[in-house]
Amino acid sequence: MKQLFLCSYFAGVKNLFKQYASKKQLGKHVLFIPTAGNVEEYRGYIDEALQTFEDLGFQVEVLDISACDRETAQAKIFQSKLLYISGGNTFYLLQELKKKQLLSLIKEQIADGMVYVGESAGAIITAKDIDYNKIMDDKEVAGELSDTVALHEADFYLLPHVGEEPFAESAQSTLDTYSDQLHLLPLNNHQAVLVEVEEVKVLVENK
Repeated sequence: MKQLFLCSYFAGVKNLFKQYASKKQLGKHVLFIPTAGNVEEYRGYIDEALQTFEDLGFQVEVLDISACDRETAQAKIFQSKLLYISGGNTFYLLQELKKKQLLSLIKEQIADGMVYVGESAGAIITAKDIDYNKIMDDKEVAGELSDTVALHEADFYLLPHVGEEPFAESAQSTLDTYSDQLHLLPLNNHQAVLVEVEEVKVLVENK
């Protein structure tokens, strides 16, 4: 059964995830993939996501898929019941997932009941294709990426950080450019999208 928890900013939806984890009885182990942040100057959101999981009592296993071999990455994902993929550069993230041949495995694991948590880039790759995110993210850092076909676990194209600096301008530009062509789902930093099978719910964190 497909179970996705998607957001712009994981630390900004801490209480929503706490409720979700409690309801789902997720256990206390999370496989944490920070790879999308490797090419970013600012990585504070990764530390905040780590801290959020730890605050909620999770044991966090960090796996940088760019720094390990394919067999290790596949084995870790295969064993995982809860997978978190961080924000960062969406194109670099997709490149590294494809290099280790992980997309089909992640899809299989989601179908088999693994809960997928995606923040920003990690949420965007659940779309059919990530080309629409080239206004927000620099595609040039992913020189080995031959195509932008992604997980296609969501029937929408998530657009994170709407109205949120420093992404307000690029998010609005993406909205203006693609809203007539794609089913965009805009999120601010205090909203999360839950996907269960085919049901889609947008929730808002109480500030």
